[in-house]
Amino acid sequence: MSWRSFFSFRDDGHEVKSVVGHLEDLRRTVIKMAVVLVGAMALCFLFRVDVAAFVQRPLIAVDPVRAASPQAMGVADSFTISLELSFYGGMVLSFPLLLWFLAEFILPALNPREKRMLFPAAAIGFGLFLAGASFAYFVVLPQTLEFFFQDARAMNWQPNWTVREYYSFATQFVISFGLAFELPVVVLVLVKLGILNHLIMRRTRAFALLVIFFFAAIITPTSDIPTLVLMGAPMYILYEICIAIAWMMRERGGE
Repeated sequence: MSWRSFFSFRDDGHEVKSVVGHLEDLRRTVIKMAVVLVGAMALCFLFRVDVAAFVQRPLIAVDPVRAASPQAMGVADSFTISLELSFYGGMVLSFPLLLWFLAEFILPALNPREKRMLFPAAAIGFGLFLAGASFAYFVVLPQTLEFFFQDARAMNWQPNWTVREYYSFATQFVISFGLAFELPVVVLVLVKLGILNHLIMRRTRAFALLVIFFFAAIITPTSDIPTLVLMGAPMYILYEICIAIAWMMRERGGE
């Protein structure tokens, strides 16, 4: 398979394919996504020391002394945690290509209007994911770690976090924020398809607020109120921005 065919879109003509044909297309798509993801994971694994140091920086900001000597309780922790970090890092690095291959599989089933929407939505979605992950890493995660660190001390407990506990917590925390910031893409796609409009969104503000904080409570690895507020508040602000954008889309469309 050449590089050109590896990244090319399959024919979206009017040929009606059998179930076996669709399964073959799906198999090719899954293989290409797996190849790219594994390649990105391998690249991250080569730089696993740098990746681990990057994820550890918020902990260093909270307690430089303890962060200098985190405890590895398992024999294979250095390898298994490196694989976990490589997976998350590979997902982020390969995200644009994964979207491309997914679009390659889905596009023939979409009408021209939906095709025009897919790539802008994917680009905006990737940008919002990075924005949410960056907000979590630089702003929310250090404050959350400080909160739990001080809370443990208030209980007269010594906060000796292991490397497995910390890296699992930090990566899930950052990825959760990245996923939470995908809300505008979902809302605006529904608006573009005519399922939602700014009037419905205005009338359901209270319900949307409950759903947002319920979603935040599910995807965050913690259940403390400060973290829920730090995740839910930006999501609700994004929801209000979506209402304004939906109104502008209506005005521009002359509805």
